[in-house]
Amino acid sequence: MAQRGRLGVMYDRDLPPEGLADLARRVEELGADDLWVVEDLAWAGAVSSAAVALAATSRLRVGIGIMPAPLRNPVLLAMEIATLARAFPGRLVAGLGHGVRDWMAQVGAAPASPLSLLGETLEVTRTLLAGGTATLDGREVRVDGVRLVHPPAEPPPLVTGVLGPRSLELSGRLADGTIMAEGQGPGRIATALGHIGRGRAGHGRPHELIVFTHLFAHDDPAVVEAATAPVIAESQAFLGVPRSEVHLAAGDTATALERVGVLWEAGADTVVLRPIGPDPLSHLRPVLTAARR
Repeated sequence: MAQRGRLGVMYDRDLPPEGLADLARRVEELGADDLWVVEDLAWAGAVSSAAVALAATSRLRVGIGIMPAPLRNPVLLAMEIATLARAFPGRLVAGLGHGVRDWMAQVGAAPASPLSLLGETLEVTRTLLAGGTATLDGREVRVDGVRLVHPPAEPPPLVTGVLGPRSLELSGRLADGTIMAEGQGPGRIATALGHIGRGRAGHGRPHELIVFTHLFAHDDPAVVEAATAPVIAESQAFLGVPRSEVHLAAGDTATALERVGVLWEAGADTVVLRPIGPDPLSHLRPVLTAARR
């Protein structure tokens, strides 16, 4: 297997919020590096979820993957991130994205230019978290002379969850990392790294590639096939790729972990496991234990 990178766990959006603290503690005990929370429209709020996970643990890095930029004023966003970063220094990664277009329209928040909004939000948020004064009369964001009273001593990484070539290039230019959604394997990673690299060409700052992948660990191939079929179909539709190109960590423990290793080998710095089904620990326990060895 490829040399081990960071290994994280996603708290699935379908799991109840009241179970988050317990799962965070359990995956920390099992040796995971990260716990990631998500924010999709009408599910749970990402900032409050991150606060719960951070307060329940002592070592885990907690990632937000992702907050839709159209739903947040960048000054309020920076205030929220700064509060968590000061209370839990060195343990937060804050992720931003365009948001699902239909969902943003559903709440009256669809921007004229999603790419401009994300870029301008990143610029303002980064300036504020670094203790600077933000002023911008942009295409989508307008801020006039705002400075945080309590900026963090160490600003947390700002990463983006994006998919298209222009957005990936923007991420390389302005963000500290990129999140790749579930279903994407080595070929998609190579393509994404090319776009990100073009964005990074002007500065060369470190850039973390975070790849989400579904997990289903079971010894019976028939059980694995039945459980993963709907997930594969969903990834096919979302990514627009053939079934054979959908990547996930599924099979017995050794096979699932090998599939994680393929992502590290392809260039992922961090792989985040998204267990399928209502009992995430039944899949996480054997895989995290094996990964530790």
